[in-house]
This record gives sequence, structure tokens and C-alpha cells, in this order.
Amino acid sequence: MTYRKHGSAPYTIVVVHGGPGAAGSVKSLCETLGKTHGLLEPFQTEKSISGQIEELRRIMDAHACMPVILIGHSWGAMLGFMFAATHPALVKKLILVSSGMLDDVHQDDLRNQRESKLSPEEASELSRMRAQFANPKKEDMDDVFRRFGRLMDKIDSYRPIDMPIDDAHYCYEVFASIWPEASAMRKRGEMLSMGAKITCDVVAIHGDQDPHPGHAVKASLDKVISNPRFYSLKDCGHMPWKERDAMDTFYAILTSELLD
Repeated sequence: MTYRKHGSAPYTIVVVHGGPGAAGSVKSLCETLGKTHGLLEPFQTEKSISGQIEELRRIMDAHACMPVILIGHSWGAMLGFMFAATHPALVKKLILVSSGMLDDVHQDDLRNQRESKLSPEEASELSRMRAQFANPKKEDMDDVFRRFGRLMDKIDSYRPIDMPIDDAHYCYEVFASIWPEASAMRKRGEMLSMGAKITCDVVAIHGDQDPHPGHAVKASLDKVISNPRFYSLKDCGHMPWKERDAMDTFYAILTSELLD
């Protein structure tokens, strides 16, 4: 399966998961939005950025009513940004939820912020997983990547509500192929410069307690996007739809933007 449908046709909204390589990680967000909207939840399986962009286009061509409202979370926001630049006619609004950084200026801020939140046991576990990533042939790397993703979810959250864990399928091969390419594009400034080709409205929603620095995302968008809208959510981590203090505000903002 390369996608899920939520709600009823027409499917005018597309929600892109994070990772890369964490297909299904926005399931609970999609289920909530699917109560009132028709939307697609595509899974990104290709092992290059251009491949993921075209994979997304193929799914949209087959199932969506275009142009769409494209919502991306974390890596999905970065991919959505590049998709809207590559296929501007297919996107009428781009909503970046907890976007990863689009340039490399504040990358150390993310790492320092994350690691400051680790307990000694978590820091040891993270070190072990990094060693496994450096020597991947000896391990079940999908399982290592799943544990890594769950640890990142934990430390990137602020005051999460108790809810079932989304049944994401973690694929290390996708992550290991995509992330070095994305990091290199970001470092060269190539990712951010693509924003000059985006013609739709761009909205960013970001938690003020998200280790991914919201001020860096806002500053990047201001360089290349005409009049982006930026919402900062108080007491909110990396997954706003799972945050006790910010969930209602997040859905209110999202509902307003989907109707606008």
C-alpha cells in the first residue's frame, strides 16, 4: 500500500509524513481531519528526493482533486516545499507543520536542544544507535530506526497527550538514502532557493518548544516567500496534534486555513 484515503471524495488535501522513512506517522492527524475533509495520506518509499517528488505527483494524479492543499509534517514539510516549487500548478496552499530547517544555519541549535533533554540512559541509547547507523550491516536496521524515531518523538514532545502510537512503518533504507541528499541540498542553499518558484500561499505552524527552531524556519521563509504566514504555538513540541496544551489551537488554525 502506497497511500491511505481518509474521509470522502473529492480528495482535496494531501498530508505528507515525516522521517524520511516514517510512513504512517501522521495517521492520527489524518484520521481527525478525515472526519470533515477528504484527504490522501501518501507513503513516500522512493530513495531519492526527485523520486519522492514524482512518487507524490503520481499518487496525486491518480487520486486527488488538484490543485490541492498540501500539508507536510517535519521532513514532509521540507518535501512539500520542494514539491510546491517543482509543481507549482498542483498546489493551491502549502502548510508546513513543524518543518525541518530549510537551510543549514541553525543545525547545531537542533542537536544541542535535543541532547540537552536526554536522560543519561537515553543519551547512552542514542550513542548505541548512532554506532549502529555507522555500521548498519550487523543489525535489523528498520528496528534500530524505529527505536530511534520513537526516542526522537519522546524528546521532541513537550506535554503530549496519551494516545495510541501511530502505526508507522520505519524504513532505514529510505532514511539512509534521502537524508544525506537532503542535508547536502540544505547546506548548499539549494533547498531554500527552490522556494522562489513557489506561487501558492505558504503557512507555517510551529511549536515554541519544538527543538527544531521555529525562528530559523520563519527566517528562511521570509527570504524566499512573499508574505508567508507563521503561527507559533505556545507550550507545544514537534507534533502539535498530540500536545496537551496546543492541540485545540493547532486544529483551530488548521481548520481556518483549510477553509480559507
